[in-house]
Amino acid sequence: MAEDVLSQAEVESLLGSLDKREIKPASSPPPGRGRSREKISPYDFKRPERVGKEQMRSLQTMHEALGRNFGASLSALLRTIVEVKLTSVDQLTYSEFVFSLENPTCFNLINAAPLEGQLILDINLSLLFPVIDRLLGGTSDPASVVRRPLTEIELRLVSRITDLFCHELKAAWENVLELTLSIDRVESNPQLVQIVPPNEVVVLVSFEILLGDARGMMNLCIPFNSIERISTRLSANSWISYGKRLASKETAQQISNQLGEALVEVVVDLADTNISTADLISLRVGDIIATEKDVALPLVVSVEGSPKFHARPGVFKGRKAIQVTGPIS
Repeated sequence: MAEDVLSQAEVESLLGSLDKREIKPASSPPPGRGRSREKISPYDFKRPERVGKEQMRSLQTMHEALGRNFGASLSALLRTIVEVKLTSVDQLTYSEFVFSLENPTCFNLINAAPLEGQLILDINLSLLFPVIDRLLGGTSDPASVVRRPLTEIELRLVSRITDLFCHELKAAWENVLELTLSIDRVESNPQLVQIVPPNEVVVLVSFEILLGDARGMMNLCIPFNSIERISTRLSANSWISYGKRLASKETAQQISNQLGEALVEVVVDLADTNISTADLISLRVGDIIATEKDVALPLVVSVEGSPKFHARPGVFKGRKAIQVTGPIS
């Protein structure tokens, strides 16, 4: 047993050899495999991002204000506190949007002239039934929610909510485009409505509405082909309304001076008549064209294509001229 015990010198020798031993570094991955993967981001061809980030931020800002104003108007209509919060603004395909909805639901198709196509306003029935109960004098108890399509009477009551939303939506978009909104029809099964192809990109604006203990989602679907033509207007510098102030006299005079140097086209209509093509081709210098216009009637002076003055013909310093007799009322 004594022979198996190491001496102090042997222990120090073993520790010293461990300190001097070289530790091999871990083998590094071959170039072009490990580090290059960090720069690769997945791209889904079924969900192309066709709306730019700047346009998405503008849409989010616009509809945040829409949510606040709609919540205040809805609170006044229901005579109770209603909170409307914008939860998300995303872009996805139309099929993904439709299959994410419940059935039945309140699926409103909105005409939004001059935009092409239609918009969609979907309101969850878990929210609508408490709202209808409140409109009829109830307590908006969420326990009374049932899963069935809306009746004709309930649709008439819901139209007050959708008309209110369209009013606030028009106000939110007024700095971008003057919209004329109207409800085309209301469906209960969203899968039966096909306003765009399934793979078409749409912008989904989602709101969460809280009415007492009841809560539900309201979704506004905007097809990309509807806003593609005006996408350049959806920028932070073009749709934000700036404060207006009255022009000073100096500014008005400066603009007037600059406009005074602008050249405009002035045309005088002597008379109107009809002749055949053969007579037009055979016209020669000195020929006389007869018209039915009375020589006593004044001539019409047009400025840039717009009739502005009455005049009469004459001669000034040996040249043909007109004398303005008055403006055209």
